[in-house]
Parts: sequence; structure tokens; C-alpha cells
Amino acid sequence: MASFSVKFSTISLQNSNRFSRLHATPPQTVSVPPSSGVAEIAAERLEPRVEEKDGYWVLKEKFRQGINPAEKAKIEKEPMKLFTENGIEDLAKISLEEIDKTKLTKDDIDVRLKWLGLFHRRKQHYGRFMMRLKLPNGVTTSAQTRYLGSVIRKYGKDGCADVTTRQNWQIRGVVLPDVPEILKGLDEVGLTSLQSGMDNVRNPVGNPLAGIDPHEIVDTRPYTNLLSQYVTANFRGNVDVTNLPRKWNVCVIGSHDLYEHPHINDLAYMPATKDGRFGFNLLVGGFFSPKRCAEAIPLDAWVPADDVIPVCKAILEAYRDLGTRGNRQKTRMMWLIDELGVEGFRAEVVKRMPQKKLERESSEDLVQKQWERREYLGVHPQKQEGYSFVGLHIPVGRVQADDMDELARLADEYGSGELRLTVEQNIIIPNVENSKIDALLNEPLLKNRFSPEPPILMRNLVACTGNQFCGQAIIETKARSMKITEEIQRLVSVTQPVRMHWTGCPNSCAQVQVADIGFMGCLTRKEGKTVEGADVFLGGRIGSDSHLGDVYKKSVPCEDLVPIIVDLLVNNFGAVPREREETEE
Repeated sequence: MASFSVKFSTISLQNSNRFSRLHATPPQTVSVPPSSGVAEIAAERLEPRVEEKDGYWVLKEKFRQGINPAEKAKIEKEPMKLFTENGIEDLAKISLEEIDKTKLTKDDIDVRLKWLGLFHRRKQHYGRFMMRLKLPNGVTTSAQTRYLGSVIRKYGKDGCADVTTRQNWQIRGVVLPDVPEILKGLDEVGLTSLQSGMDNVRNPVGNPLAGIDPHEIVDTRPYTNLLSQYVTANFRGNVDVTNLPRKWNVCVIGSHDLYEHPHINDLAYMPATKDGRFGFNLLVGGFFSPKRCAEAIPLDAWVPADDVIPVCKAILEAYRDLGTRGNRQKTRMMWLIDELGVEGFRAEVVKRMPQKKLERESSEDLVQKQWERREYLGVHPQKQEGYSFVGLHIPVGRVQADDMDELARLADEYGSGELRLTVEQNIIIPNVENSKIDALLNEPLLKNRFSPEPPILMRNLVACTGNQFCGQAIIETKARSMKITEEIQRLVSVTQPVRMHWTGCPNSCAQVQVADIGFMGCLTRKEGKTVEGADVFLGGRIGSDSHLGDVYKKSVPCEDLVPIIVDLLVNNFGAVPREREETEE
């Protein structure tokens, strides 16, 4: 199937800090039938809760009662000033001892620096920061990879990098005095960490095989790049969307395989044609949180390709203006959709569209429902004749500085100097001439570290950072998930792929609810002692028949997980115990 090629109109970012205010009508309540998808909402509820003040969006005084601590930190000091007014330069010169003496500067390094993509590991590694990048569509270059490797190398055992579940890099070990120089280095190689944490739009996810997939519907890279450029105003900072009630995820679907996981994003663009025009149907509201998980639902809206940014802007502004800012567990966008009803939320989006119009959903969905998800690890032909891409398994996404140098070298020597990161924490080398495949497969890095053909249970293993580095994680995940999976492989023979995800806490960064078998860290009791444990999830599905998994068993001590996993594999996934397999032979 030929993919769509779309010409984009020029989208100006010059007026990205301007907002057309809505004028509230006299108080009244509109009552509509429940089947319409519109909730009964008082007109004053639709008054925007934020206002533009001195170039930034701030919560109005009248809406500040009962707000959460993160909102108070934003009011006390605008986080983006650390970037837009070079506040990071001054902050980086202050010792941690001095910083910790006042709440204002302590909140700078623990809260506000997240707007610059910097996460202080106060609990686990005091004085060290994780830095999260923006890498639209997971596409990166050898030069960028080398630079990131050079950054973490100087931190020795404290320095490493992770491929994330949003096609992104996170680097670890960073110290505050180095941050201004690192930010300059990122800019020089075309990277940014801006607006990658807290109440911002996260990395735009797309098809990891974009532009090289023989069966792709559309190349997602132009769209994810435009989204990233809009969100960060081309690395300058777009303060129109930096004061959201909570984080916000977006993806653009380009494959029948749905590698991008649309059902767990706040906004998913689903390719569809309408009256001969190419565009996207919209799903909204997908999210995970400790108290609630929800799949994205149709907005009953279709936009032509040229309106990808205007509709994103309208949705973000509706969420920014109307979202509540109290309990952080109830501030994701789906809670607002629930309150207003789908049609009520849609009406608020329409108000913020340039022409105050939004077409209804198209019936011409281009994603094939009956499609067997393809494997991307290993060697596969590209749409470009004579070229292949090679998918490498990166065990639970963890790499060291030397690994990054080697990956960059392989991308240059065998490919086009490009690497692709995937949401399963793996890496693809695209554009490899077929004549070079054998030599690439014989490289020591592929033989010893990052195999294109890993064991079947390892190939889909995903793990979050865990409590090695993350202060919110309850249990260690990466090393434990590897060790347990290795043990299981010795006990059973599995012939079909099984996706196992490990997350260290209920925030579910490793997305356990979409896994075949998921493990969410918790503390439990065994023989009178508190030990690390996990809630076991079962039945998550991805693809066109996506479904969030349910809790199968709660509070299992980690040391007791192996027999439970073995039973699940045998009873649900056709695994055969090794001893029986040997007897049958």
C-alpha cells in the first residue's frame, strides 16, 4: 500500500503567545439529553481559569482555593523563567547547600527545573539529575547520540542513558553546575530538553518505521516534527502551553500495527480520508494514573492534514483554560471530558479553532482492523529497494556511554547516520544497504550486547527506571525483570511473543496495563516482614482491539513471582514446561 504524501501549509509561530479571550455570558444552566454526550454545565464553569499576565499564563485569583502544591509552586515563581530569562545560569552557580536553605530555590531544583527536562534525584541520588530529551518520532542522529554519550561519560558509574516508553532518551548523572553548558551543547546538535516534564506536552510519538515502512499509511515524521516545533516554539519555549493542569501525551498513527499505542494518549491522530482529502480522526483522553486508567475515546472529529497543529492548539487551550487544578489524581484531560461530556468538550475545542469549525469524524478509517502486528527486531526490507532496517534489542532500554558511541558508529558506517527509538525501549538502524547486512550482524555490539534476535521472552520486556534512580519507584525493576525473565526461560518453552512490563510504582511509566502480563511495584508482607512486591496485571492488548489489562493478583512478594508467571504462561500463552518438553522429545 502506498503511503500518503502531504504538502503542508506554513504554520506561523509568531503569535503563539496570543490568546483570544472568551467572554462569559450571564450565568445559566444548559440542560441536554444524556445521549448527546453533553453534560449539564453552568455557563460560569466555562470561564477560563487562567489569564495572560506579563507574558505568561497564570491561574486567576478566584480559582486558587484548594489548588495542589504544584500549582502553588507555579504561582510563586514562573518555571519557564529559568529558561526564557536565563534563570538557570544563576541557579547553576549556587551550591546545593545554599539552595536548600530556602523553599523558593529548593522548589526550583525539585519542581521548576522539570520544565527544562531536569529531574532532581533528591531521594536516591542527591545532587544528581535525570535529563529528559525531546525526540519527536524517536528519530535521532549519530552526532546527537555521540554528544549524549559524552555527557554521561564524565559522570562515571552515575552516568547512563535509557530509551523510554515515549521513543525518547533520558540521561542520568547530570549535576547542576554543568546544566548551562549541556543545554548549549544540546542546541548545537539540534536537541532540546525543554518542556519535557511536569505540566507540559510530552514527546510526540510516531511510527518508528516512518518513511521506510513498505506498508505504512503515512509518514508520521513531518507531523511529529511540527507538533514538537509548535510545543517548544522551535526550542524557544511556547509559554502558551506550559501551564497545563497536568502532563499531556500525543501521538500520530502511521502504521496498521499501531506501534504508537493511540489508546493511551491524550490526543491520537488516526489517519482517515474524507471526500478525497487525507487527514485524521481524533481520539482523546487516554491516560494512566495511580487512581484511574482510561482508554482514549473518539472526539467525533476529523481534521485535514493542514489542521494538525490548529486542532492540537485548540484542544490544549481548552484543557489549559478549563481543567481543574486541585487533586493531582483528577487533573488529567479525561476528567475534564467526563465533566463536560464529549460533545461539551468538543464544543470548547470548536470555540478555539481558527474558523470556529470542526468537521465530524470520517467513516473512511485507513487503519486496517484485521492486521497482525509485525515484528521490527531483526532484518527487514525497506520500501527503498536494496535497503533494509535492522531492529536491535536493548535490554530494558539501558545503555552506557560506550554503547552510545558504538551505536553512532554503526549508524554512520552501515546506515545513514540515523537511529530510531521505539516505545518498547529498542533501537532501529535504518537505511542499511543489503550488501552490508552480514557485516553489521557480525559486529561485536550485536553479538554480545544488542541482539537483533533476542530470546522470545526478552524481546518484548519493558521496565521503568525503578528505585535505582527514581524516588517514586517502590521496587527495583530493570535488573529484577531481567533476572526473573532469565529464570523463567529456563523453566518453560514459549513459542509466541509475550509482552511483560515492569513498573516501579502506580504511575505506570512502563505502561503495565497494556502488557500481556504486567507488574506494578508495591510493598507487601511476608513472614512478618515488609518486602518488595508487585501487583500482577493480565490481559492488556495493543492494536485495533486494544484493551487495558486487569489486576490478576495483588501484593505478590517479588521472590514468589516466578511460579505465578510460569503458570500464567502455561495456562494462557501455550508455554510448555522444559521437563515435559524434554520428555516429549
